[in-house]
Amino acid sequence: MKTLFHRFVYGAGILALTLSLFSIDVTKAQSVGDFYKGSTLTILLGHPPGGSYDLYAQLAARHLGKHIPGNPNVIVQHRPGGGGSKATVFLFKKAPTDGSMIAILPETLAHTQLLDPKRGRWDMSKVKYIGSFAYANPAFGIRQDAPATKLEDMKSKIINVGCTGRTSQSSQMPLAIKNLTDVKFNLICGYRGSGPYMLALERGEVDLISMNWATWRAKRADDLKSGKYKIILQAGLERSPDLPDVPLIQEALGDSNAKKVFTFISSGAPIGRALMGAPGMPEDRVTALRAAFDKMVKDPAFMEDSKKRKALLVTKPGKELDKYNMAILNTPKETVELASKAMTGYKANCEKNCSKKKKKK
Repeated sequence: MKTLFHRFVYGAGILALTLSLFSIDVTKAQSVGDFYKGSTLTILLGHPPGGSYDLYAQLAARHLGKHIPGNPNVIVQHRPGGGGSKATVFLFKKAPTDGSMIAILPETLAHTQLLDPKRGRWDMSKVKYIGSFAYANPAFGIRQDAPATKLEDMKSKIINVGCTGRTSQSSQMPLAIKNLTDVKFNLICGYRGSGPYMLALERGEVDLISMNWATWRAKRADDLKSGKYKIILQAGLERSPDLPDVPLIQEALGDSNAKKVFTFISSGAPIGRALMGAPGMPEDRVTALRAAFDKMVKDPAFMEDSKKRKALLVTKPGKELDKYNMAILNTPKETVELASKAMTGYKANCEKNCSKKKKKK
């Protein structure tokens, strides 16, 4: 009787394993259209509503689905925290890998992986990009009544700089400037996204913030035109066509080693606001989503909607973004070490040199 019971259990186990393998094979055999038909595609964000991440995600949510075989419903999911690191860890550790979740996350993720491995607990070499809506040149905007409005004057006068989490460019770039030049930045970190620290700028809590030019362009065009705020510096590998007279960090500040660091930490700008797939996504679904993105950005309805929202559009295909990503990951070790001295050890630096945002009672 014991033998028969054991045979039954063994047989049931084999049957369950067979059914499981069969289910996996069926999933793999599904066409892209069959997989997405009647389903939901989620766009994951690591920032709250209101900034450039949300701007492009909402555009994709409205227009991407009709270009994907099976026409899935597309929604946006926010998981803010740590300048995008919370959502990034979720994407790599817990997100579905079947193509039902994609993301728009910071262009600095490969940098964080190299510079701060304990915090950058991901492998960007496993990511496949789908397409970019626009480059992400961070633009440093300052209030007209700040203690100093010219870079030269900031070497003698303290400027309060608002920033979010450790992995975001809003903290990394000002910290590198602080540590590698004579510019006197006092970082005030902890704002949850571009909306809150833009409000802090308006209230005079901070004097300067570094924010994607696309957000300045879409949200604060009138304030820039009136002179309430002025863009004094930008990051990237090339000057934005909209800001031809505003210097890049590596053009305006630092010695030769500092300029190498600034070029390196700006090298994610061409990736910009880009859709990426979860690691392990089936190749045919990556291909389909890339094709859908390329069709979407040429769709007149999408272009008209983008214009109404004042969204900057300078699109790039996914394969081109993969090359930028790998170029960052292949940065020479000595350059990474130089940048690491300026940017990692953020906690120690900020405990000594940075202020914390005051919490409201």
